[in-house]
Amino acid sequence: MKAVILLSGGLDSSTILYQAKADGYECHALSFDYQQRHRRELESALLVAQKAGVVQHQVVNFDLRQWGGSALTDDGIDLPEERSLDEMSQNIPVTYVPARNTIFLSFALAYSETIPAERVYIGVNALDYSGYPDCRPDYIQAMQEVFRLGTKQGREGEPITIVAPLINLKKTEIIQLGNQLGVPWELTWSCYAGADVACGVCDSCRLRLAAFAELGLNDPVSYAQ
Repeated sequence: MKAVILLSGGLDSSTILYQAKADGYECHALSFDYQQRHRRELESALLVAQKAGVVQHQVVNFDLRQWGGSALTDDGIDLPEERSLDEMSQNIPVTYVPARNTIFLSFALAYSETIPAERVYIGVNALDYSGYPDCRPDYIQAMQEVFRLGTKQGREGEPITIVAPLINLKKTEIIQLGNQLGVPWELTWSCYAGADVACGVCDSCRLRLAAFAELGLNDPVSYAQ
């Protein structure tokens, strides 16, 4: 059994890679260099993939900076810092990258049908304070229908399944699951800032640090502050 894993190198995507392994799948990791501000995450994706012993790890290159529209792809948009969890939950933040998961899932679908694979694992989470529109259950359900209708495999009655095991979990529950699966947190990367050391003040860092603190655990990643 084969599965394609969307692997950013972050906490969530690393957890689903280890979940796919635990589910008994031969894992093919797929990462993306879209000229994101935090391209440092790709180093972690490589390390996590190697540690997990994936069959293959590919990095797809394209440039979303030519359109911008997000603090992650446009240096003219300031990255939010020092925001409280309440502030993060108010609206969709400027770190949302337009249609990013649709682009990622499209690549994963093409790759999966080529291998062929039975599943695509994606680490979306609907309970994160960020509330990205392409991380919600109705979106995943809609994309599953695209997978069924838009492929030879799907039309012949064997659609590739999108698996989103973290979609209804709190960040603390994801860390607990990762601990059970043996995810190497020290290799992962969540920071949006783009430096060599995690900033500790962007939304992603603060969400991660808050979850480790709530569990009474130390995050093994180093932070600038």
